[in-house]
Amino acid sequence: MDSKSIYQTITNIKRMPKASILFIVFLILFIGFSCDNKNKQDDKANNKSNDIPVIEADTVDATNNFYDNAETYSLQTYNLEVRGEITNPGEVDFSVLPLRSIIVKETVLDDDGDTFIGAFRYDGYSLYDILNERHLNKKNANVFKPIIDLFVEIENDKGEKVVISWGEIFYPNHLHEIIIATKVMRIVPSKTNELWELPIESKVVVSSDLITERNISRPTKISIKSYPKDLKVEKGKDPLFSPKIDVYFENKIVEKLIKNPTNIPEQRLHTIFYGRGKGIHSTQPFTGVNLKNYFEGKIERTQKALREGIFVIAADDGYRGVFTYSELCNRNDQAEILLVCRPELTHDGIFSLFPSCDFFSDRAIKGINAIYYSENQK
Repeated sequence: MDSKSIYQTITNIKRMPKASILFIVFLILFIGFSCDNKNKQDDKANNKSNDIPVIEADTVDATNNFYDNAETYSLQTYNLEVRGEITNPGEVDFSVLPLRSIIVKETVLDDDGDTFIGAFRYDGYSLYDILNERHLNKKNANVFKPIIDLFVEIENDKGEKVVISWGEIFYPNHLHEIIIATKVMRIVPSKTNELWELPIESKVVVSSDLITERNISRPTKISIKSYPKDLKVEKGKDPLFSPKIDVYFENKIVEKLIKNPTNIPEQRLHTIFYGRGKGIHSTQPFTGVNLKNYFEGKIERTQKALREGIFVIAADDGYRGVFTYSELCNRNDQAEILLVCRPELTHDGIFSLFPSCDFFSDRAIKGINAIYYSENQK
């Protein structure tokens, strides 16, 4: 608009009645307020699934946060279906889930040893949130109601799959540390400025894994399963006692344990021992051997073991819990699982389990009589 047109517009406004001028001013203010409010509503709608702020790259170290110093990249995402032993299968609606953020140092197996491939911050949606409102319909609920024999199998369209125990998702001391990642940021070393190769597709990320072979890309299916092992259940069995543990690999017995292995040093772990049903049990420490050390040398650490290996630890009364190979033998947080042997016990003895990684005591199985290991789930 030229100066002559502006002058003419102002002159016309001056000639208008005051009431008309006030109406125009009110209309302009109303339109401005409505647009501003709509923009705020749009912003809120776009970010309704986030419980963390969008992290801008802090390239000048304005804050003490090490995990916002580089650009965040979006990963290509795909439809993800949940199915299995639930009453409400279907696709995951990520728009209603909170966004979580975890940090990992990714390392994979290699013929020449373990190969570091980068340190990253991943943003995405936790398995806890994804599965939280899926209603369980266990196949074996009529004989074994507890949920600690459940696991999930996550697959992609390349034929790759990984297993994660129900305990890893819902029982750990630190929740929301297994996610389906949709964004990634490099954690760049300040002196070398080394830029690790970025992934380009959504992926499973398990932050407690030392060797991160379970971090497969492009997950499309999550299947919830109860472990297909028929065991005799005698609820309330008294005394609950077994003098030995039979150890099975792929359903073949390989060893009998009658005491803690003498070649493994004992550990003493302090804890607040708390049950989901009965609450506080004790504040006494547990002393035992790291079960990981027992299986070292007995089970080869392969990609298949890291991704698909499962232990079932069973008691004399049929009570049992599922632990994945990576959960038991591939941790980066030193939250170990102890095998405790107390030969003096004639009840609830002589072997028991103490999973220090768990918040609740539900998987602290007592009266253990068998440990089963398999990499081939049917």
